[in-house]
Amino acid sequence: MMSSGPVVVGVDGSESSFAAVEAAAREARERGLGLRVVHALVWPVTYVLPRPSPGGTSLLGPPPMDPSEAGLRKMAADLVTEAVGRARAVAPDVQVGHAVVSGEPLTVLQAESRAAELVVVGSRGLGGFVGLLAGSTAVHLVAHGQCPVMVVREEPRADGPVLLGVDGSAAGGPAVDFAFATAERRKAPLLALHAWTTWNAPLPAPQDASAAYARLPGALAEEEETLLSEALAGCRARYPDVVVERRVVHGRTREALIGASRSAQLTVVGARGRGGFAGLLLGSVSQAVLHHAHCPVVVVRAPGARH
Repeated sequence: MMSSGPVVVGVDGSESSFAAVEAAAREARERGLGLRVVHALVWPVTYVLPRPSPGGTSLLGPPPMDPSEAGLRKMAADLVTEAVGRARAVAPDVQVGHAVVSGEPLTVLQAESRAAELVVVGSRGLGGFVGLLAGSTAVHLVAHGQCPVMVVREEPRADGPVLLGVDGSAAGGPAVDFAFATAERRKAPLLALHAWTTWNAPLPAPQDASAAYARLPGALAEEEETLLSEALAGCRARYPDVVVERRVVHGRTREALIGASRSAQLTVVGARGRGGFAGLLLGSVSQAVLHHAHCPVVVVRAPGARH
């Protein structure tokens, strides 16, 4: 019996989406949940073509080839059947449901995310433009979904750690918890990475009115180490069996996370960090990781950001 919502995966027939199906099946198996395979059926635009009238004027008439609903529905059903077969091949014990839903993919998957434990999509779909590293559906779903979203990119390393990006913000707390829980289920080590520069570290108040508004040499690095320790403290107590490597890097967060993802099996980040502008649903670091990470990425939004 499932204790929470299913893992939902969106499929459109692309190889990227079938890779997402297999990843979603593994997630459902690890979590002891059901899997729901969803295809968003978008009706093609049928153009109305001009046809000459007996008087020589042009009238509007139906297009010469009008796709039948039965044909499109049959194609969608066959696609979902193939996806279900791939899921069962990966996780035969997982209960798999499926649905063909009329609507635009982002709208359909956003609605599915309201009752889902996790939504999984491929990084690129059939509708992507050449040159885009992550499809628009994946990026927009991460920003607007109501649950954590996994975007399946390159094939992960089976023996790599779960990589967690930590910035110490309150909004990043759910991502920390998600990463610890995932590492425990997978019996994998956790690499908690925090990157900082003198520009993104908060300034402390001066000790007195005559003191210079500056830190002593080395104090900033020590404060960033403390920030990482405090961000992990609660989860380390709740997940004592997870082996944690802490890594504090002096440098840009995006480059540090993308580089570390080369040896990771999964990268987990929050949707927004402490450096973002108010009102943005997805921060620049999260977007960069979605586009350039070398393994699947999970973006976890804070509950207060849900619509």
